[in-house]
Amino acid sequence: MEQIRNRRWQIFDGTTLKIIAMISMVFDHLGDNFFPEQTWMRAVGRIALPIFAFCTAEGYLHTRDRKRYLLRMGIFALISEIPFDLVTAGKVLEFSHQNIMAAFFWAILGMMLFDGITAPKTRGRRFLGGGLLAVFLVSSILLGLDYNMLGVGLVFIFCLLRNKTLWIRNTAAMVYHTALRNMGIYWFGLLGFLPIFCYNGQRGRGLKWLFYIFYPAHLLLIRLIRGS
Repeated sequence: MEQIRNRRWQIFDGTTLKIIAMISMVFDHLGDNFFPEQTWMRAVGRIALPIFAFCTAEGYLHTRDRKRYLLRMGIFALISEIPFDLVTAGKVLEFSHQNIMAAFFWAILGMMLFDGITAPKTRGRRFLGGGLLAVFLVSSILLGLDYNMLGVGLVFIFCLLRNKTLWIRNTAAMVYHTALRNMGIYWFGLLGFLPIFCYNGQRGRGLKWLFYIFYPAHLLLIRLIRGS
């Protein structure tokens, strides 16, 4: 795995990246639910996805137990679904659109299967693994996962290029993002890659449960404040 050679601008650890993404996400959801005329709040919100996708990939690559990491993401995807549906659809459960944690769960599962299939690094195994990832990308649309191919695909790219420099990984992810989201406020999503360029390779102060708890909690709070 590529060891990051710190430069002066690489000042953000993993915890800082997550906090930046969470602040961006709050702006997005507040704008969507309370200030729909403030388009700039939704634009700021586009910053969150690339950072969360990167942190998810880093978590997968560095965790000591990938099965537990997958299980943790899956549990909180289930916990988050009711608050997510209440905010987005006004229903306790609505199955046409699933929350972002479900998308990251799907991405982690895809990478685990890919790494298992391609462990013997043969051409045939790589071809089979590539087909598997394609199935996961397409199925993300059919399952109604939030950000579907964009969210799942970004995690794939950051993982697949694990041995490349941060610059190569980030640039490839930016190209993919631009190819899939190149209209309106989605251009602002490219700003989310700037903090990633400043990543210093350090996990940070921990707080690994922060995002897991914050995501459903802030959705539930929005629902309670907004009412019906």
